[in-house]
Amino acid sequence: MKIFANPLVIRMALGLFAAIFAFVMGVLMMRRMRHSLTEEEESLQEPARPAAEAFPLQTYHAVIQQLKQQKHELSAQQAAERRRAKVSENISAAVLSNLSSGVLFFSTQGLLRQANHAAKQILGFASPVGMNAGELFRDTLVQNASGSRRFTVAEAVQSTLQSRVPLRQLEAHYSTPSGEQRFLDLTISPVPGADGALLGAACLINDLTPIAEIRRQQDMRGEMSAEMALALRGSLVTISGYAQQLAQNRDPDMARQLAGDIAAEASHLDRTIGGFLAGAKAAKAASETH
Repeated sequence: MKIFANPLVIRMALGLFAAIFAFVMGVLMMRRMRHSLTEEEESLQEPARPAAEAFPLQTYHAVIQQLKQQKHELSAQQAAERRRAKVSENISAAVLSNLSSGVLFFSTQGLLRQANHAAKQILGFASPVGMNAGELFRDTLVQNASGSRRFTVAEAVQSTLQSRVPLRQLEAHYSTPSGEQRFLDLTISPVPGADGALLGAACLINDLTPIAEIRRQQDMRGEMSAEMALALRGSLVTISGYAQQLAQNRDPDMARQLAGDIAAEASHLDRTIGGFLAGAKAAKAASETH
């Protein structure tokens, strides 16, 4: 007990206590400082990490958005191209359907893929699509304008598909399935695509039957005119002979007989001319109707 009452021991005890307290406080302060430094480092590092991760994410979204925009523009362009192609197809179909000339389109295999209304009427088929030229024209022969070559329409189409050389001014006497006779003018041409590849052959048909009929009637009228001229000349010679006899004859009975012969010949000549003029008028009216 005397030891604890000694002032020196008390000072040493207080000094030891103060040193322990200072040590403990130092350790606590160092821990606190270390903890605060760690938190500060974490607070400094945390914002940088999301920024580094956000950059590629934003770039990805931007690329996706750009691709969507390009896809939308491409779809709009394709839709516009389809609309233009549809309009062009409708215009082509309208033009073909209103042509007075027949138009046929054969594929590279020689099968008919398209025929306008005029072609169906001229050839006498309601639905010829899918037929080949041989089935459509059968054994119809064509010849060029000079008449130097004669071959079937099927051979002409096949020749155009193989050689890619057009055949123009081909004439053909065609018989429809119902037996109607037609005189046709054909032009067969190759149809190349945008890349130069052969798409098929087009056949343009003009029905020259009315023109051929007019020519036939003109030939007939020419023959009739020649016959008419010959008959007219004969009648005039006969009338002239009767007139000379009448002028030289003094017998009243003979004069009356000659005058009757002249009148009869003139009447015959009038009937002949009248019939010729009536036939010419009928032929003209028929040609105007066609």
